[in-house]
Amino acid sequence: MASGLTEKQASLLKQRLHTRFAELKDAVRQELVRSDDERYIELAGRVHDTGDEAVADLLADLNLAVIDQHVREIQDIEGALLRLGEQSYGICIDCEADIGYKRLHAYPTAKRCFSCQARYEKGFAQPRHPGL
Repeated sequence: MASGLTEKQASLLKQRLHTRFAELKDAVRQELVRSDDERYIELAGRVHDTGDEAVADLLADLNLAVIDQHVREIQDIEGALLRLGEQSYGICIDCEADIGYKRLHAYPTAKRCFSCQARYEKGFAQPRHPGL
């Protein structure tokens, strides 16, 4: 392994990634099945009150947001598994330093070391302010 991870650590993290991937796939499947059965979808089609319509729309949007969040995490896991196969897992994509087992154990899909992630969040993840 190119990073500072031992074979045992890499194997444990790989197993955690696969387990979480399976959990998320199942959760997305269940959400999609459940969304077909939800009464609020039916409600949205037959409401005549704007308050009820807003609630139905909100519930539908929340369901889609949960699925979207799960899909993004699945993509992150796929990326981490790809990096494992390429022997670049555990290496910061910005500074190329070892990410560290404790960070990877807490956040197995981490692409950056703690310092680079903090710098990234400070510089790029700030909410944008409209400017006209």
